[in-house]
Amino acid sequence: MAEIKSDRSGERRIIRGFVILLVVFVCGGLSQAGGKSGSKDAPKVVTDDIQDGIELYIKEQVRSGGGYFNLSFKDKKLRLKLVRVHTEYLASLGQRNHFACVDLADVEGDLYDVDFFLSGDPGAMTVTETTVHKINGQPLYAWEQKKDKTWHRVPVENASHHLFGVLNGRDEFEFSYKATLPEIKEEALMWLPLPSSDSFQSIRIISISTPGQRKVLNEKEYGNKVLLLKLAPGDSNKVVEMLFHVQRLEKDAYAEETKDLERYLKPDRLVPLGNEFKKIAQEVVNGREGELVRARALYDHVIDRMRYIRNGEGWGKGDAVYACDIRSGNCTDFHSYFIALARSVRIPARFAIGASIPSERNEGGIHGYHCWAEFYADGKWWPVDISEADKYTDLASYYFGHHPANRIELSRGRDLVVSPGPVSGPINFLANPVLEIGGKPASAAVEYSFNRIVSSVHSGSDQDKQI
Repeated sequence: MAEIKSDRSGERRIIRGFVILLVVFVCGGLSQAGGKSGSKDAPKVVTDDIQDGIELYIKEQVRSGGGYFNLSFKDKKLRLKLVRVHTEYLASLGQRNHFACVDLADVEGDLYDVDFFLSGDPGAMTVTETTVHKINGQPLYAWEQKKDKTWHRVPVENASHHLFGVLNGRDEFEFSYKATLPEIKEEALMWLPLPSSDSFQSIRIISISTPGQRKVLNEKEYGNKVLLLKLAPGDSNKVVEMLFHVQRLEKDAYAEETKDLERYLKPDRLVPLGNEFKKIAQEVVNGREGELVRARALYDHVIDRMRYIRNGEGWGKGDAVYACDIRSGNCTDFHSYFIALARSVRIPARFAIGASIPSERNEGGIHGYHCWAEFYADGKWWPVDISEADKYTDLASYYFGHHPANRIELSRGRDLVVSPGPVSGPINFLANPVLEIGGKPASAAVEYSFNRIVSSVHSGSDQDKQI
């Protein structure tokens, strides 16, 4: 297998796209998209060029493939439709070689994460290799970096836990939250999460830069802080940037004074407690004694029933009914279904959302938000992460009772009420910003990134700067 060695001057830039993990089979130096390509006469390549190249290739294959992107995989002939290109993973690898990661949905409903290696200049790229990396979120291999800076493909069964997102003990990093506003034609309001310190994470604000007028709101039921921005048409296309210093501890079962456990037995708007949930939950826990044993049975049931597929309509809202009926979705759907089942058999359960910080590299982009849950049993709160357990089956036991150190919690709870609040009503959950223009929902482009602090570990401060 070919190996690649990266020079020190380009190493930090390469990592920023996550794609350094996926660089194999290509000879020569590596660089971030937009940097030097490794050849003096090679034109400059930016990520838009790579996105255009892979989208054009897929479009041509679909045209010649009877309306589908046809891909042979094992003993199957997959008929795929494009879901999305992972723009955060696009990269130029140097020597006119490039990388793209794409989600494609099969007609049978499965979601395939496919890695593409491309060759050529902007407007004239060809695909040199196509490899299925994940099926419904479950990886077929991992990547590991050796001391000489080369990367090697590792079979799942031989991969260590840190290659699948787990850092034990503690972690320390800077977390960057960036949101780019769309065109604004009327007055607008935007609500953003302000992460808080607790027993497992210490948050210090390094900087906050925003357009418009801003105010910090207190969400009383769960104790969240929310940053409210009042925006005008002149703020169109401007950028909101927040940078936090984070120290985080690995979380296991812990005792906490909880004033109102009954609150975590009540329904949320998208986590109802109807007869169907009660029926399913009672069947799952039938004959099992003890809340911990019963919770584990529900945890295993969700893993067995659900598939991690982010495709189609309805996923990603944390809709327990959707998850129960469709049996697929993302982390919000997995955990909403679990919470509905747990509450239906009198096991208190609660929701939190933030971001999972990559464990196998020390800086770069983050693939969106991530959420998790906790349930109450035997006098303690027990953390669970069922969607990650579904992706990495060898970690199912770990994720029942643990959250790794490499994550940040941005907010907790559902149906968040603040004043002033959105016209649409309580906030479903808060990670990506909630934006309303003229009282109507709108979207802002969001980017998360991080920079791990590896040279030393220091105490930090829980005191926030004045906003």
